[in-house]
Amino acid sequence: MGQCGITSSKTVLVFLNLIFWAAAGVLCYVGAYVFITYDDYDHFFEDVYTLIPAVVIIAVGALLFIIGLIGCCATVRESYCGLTTFVVILVLVFMTEVAVVVLGYVYRAKVENEVNTSIKKVYDEYNGTNSNAQSRAIDYVQRQLQCCGIHNYSDWQYTHWYEESKNNSVPISCCKTNIGGCTGSLTRPEDLYQEGCEALVVKKLKEIMMYVIWTALTFAAIQVLGMLCACVVLCRRSRGPNYELLITGGTYA
Repeated sequence: MGQCGITSSKTVLVFLNLIFWAAAGVLCYVGAYVFITYDDYDHFFEDVYTLIPAVVIIAVGALLFIIGLIGCCATVRESYCGLTTFVVILVLVFMTEVAVVVLGYVYRAKVENEVNTSIKKVYDEYNGTNSNAQSRAIDYVQRQLQCCGIHNYSDWQYTHWYEESKNNSVPISCCKTNIGGCTGSLTRPEDLYQEGCEALVVKKLKEIMMYVIWTALTFAAIQVLGMLCACVVLCRRSRGPNYELLITGGTYA
C-alpha cells in the first residue's frame, strides 16, 4: 500500500510538472498583458512601481520552465539531490507568488488615487491632434471604454481644448458607435457616451490587477501540491531499502 502511495505521488508529480510548463506560458502571457495595458493607460497614473507584480510574474513564469524540467528528470530518476533542488526552488517561487499577491493588493488599492490625481491633468493637455500622446490616450480610452469626459461629457466644457476650439462640441471619440453623422456637438447629448471615464479606467486597472492576483494564487496552490508529492518521494529515498521492504512486506534474500 505504501509503494502504491509513492507511485501515485510520482505520477501526480510528473503530471504537475507538465502543468508547470503550461503555467509558465500563462504567467508570461498575464504579465505581458499587464504591460500592454499599462502602455494604453500609463498617462492616467504616474507610479511605475505598479508594474512590479507584472515583472515578477513574468520572471516566475520563466523560472517555471526550468522547474518543470528539473522536476520531471528528478522524479523519473528519483534523484535525491534533484528532488531537493526542486522542492527548494518551489518554496522560493511560492514565496515570490505570495509577494506578488500582496503587492497586487497594495497597488490595486492605490490605483484610484493615482487616476484621480492624474486624469484632470491629462484632459487639460488634450489638443485633438494625433501627434499629442495625451490626445491619443484619451481618444483610445473613450472609444475603448465607451465613456466621455472625466465624470461625464459636460467636463469637456472646462478644458483648454474646448475653450480654444469654440465650437460647442466634444471630441469625436465621445460619439456612440451606432450613431451615424455624430460630430460631438453638445446640442445633441443623446449621441454621446453618458458615463465618465475616470470610474471606468479605475475599474479596468483594478480588474487587470485582480487577474495577476488570482493567477498567482492559483499556481501557488498547485505548487503546494507539487511540494507535498516531492516530499513523499524524498522520504522514501531517505529511508532507504529497509523502509521499502517494510512497507511492501518483503524480506531480504
